[in-house]
Amino acid sequence: MMVSSETGEHQKELKTSPCSILFVPGSRLDRIQKALNSGADAVIVDLEDAVAETDKVAARTGVDRFLADNPQVRVLIRINAAGTEHFVPDLEMCSRQPGVAGIMLPKAEDVHALAKVADCGKPVWPLVETAKGVLEIPQLIRCPGVVRMSFGALDLCAELGLKPQSEGAVKVLDHCRCELVLNSCSTGLEPPVESVYPDINNAEAVEQAARHARQMGLTGMLCIHPRQLEPVHRAFEPDAEDVEWARRVIAKVTGNEAAFTLDDQMIDAPVVARARKILAAFENHSRSRS
Repeated sequence: MMVSSETGEHQKELKTSPCSILFVPGSRLDRIQKALNSGADAVIVDLEDAVAETDKVAARTGVDRFLADNPQVRVLIRINAAGTEHFVPDLEMCSRQPGVAGIMLPKAEDVHALAKVADCGKPVWPLVETAKGVLEIPQLIRCPGVVRMSFGALDLCAELGLKPQSEGAVKVLDHCRCELVLNSCSTGLEPPVESVYPDINNAEAVEQAARHARQMGLTGMLCIHPRQLEPVHRAFEPDAEDVEWARRVIAKVTGNEAAFTLDDQMIDAPVVARARKILAAFENHSRSRS
């Protein structure tokens, strides 16, 4: 199956710091082109949860052929977890395909498994979605090849016996998000990616979940349907008032002043750093939407 040249030109390289990351089942090759055309910043072809056990070999073979037939395409691949019979064959396929721009390892909780993924020579995106994985975040995040952490809240809720979106579940999951954000920052990684939201028809709830993630320091979100892309983009877009404030701050910066006032507020080095981050995020978001 060949994809259009228009799609191929758009997907020669993944966008920098993708904000919206759309899953597409590896068993549905016809949906890959639609995903590439959807406006998502990045596409993950899923060989794990979205594919039935009986279809996994056929899905891997189909994705392998698709990438060979469309060398201009760049996608991420979510492989099957370490310990499954599909782990090694999935890695072998990813290793030989230039179109695989990164590998997402589900149920990431073991540094040795991450090392095997990194041996493919592709950027590694660990997906933390187990209790053990949360506890191992400081070790996982320091593994060579890891470029960005991602969060799987639904699987973690199931393992812990939590009711999704309940008050207690939110507290536990926010703790996990905090661990991901702090460890990513301390090691110089890009901020992590938020979990999927299961309701594809409730745009307001998707945007609210994405805004909550943004407020906690995450800078992207996994999506399971194109309908979720627009609310995710809105949620992660820097506020216009913040951008205007940041521009005014930077406009007043001089080389000699350690601190100054703006709107009767003291502006010093940490505040200037925040202003620069806001403008950098705005510029990156603008490039992603162009």
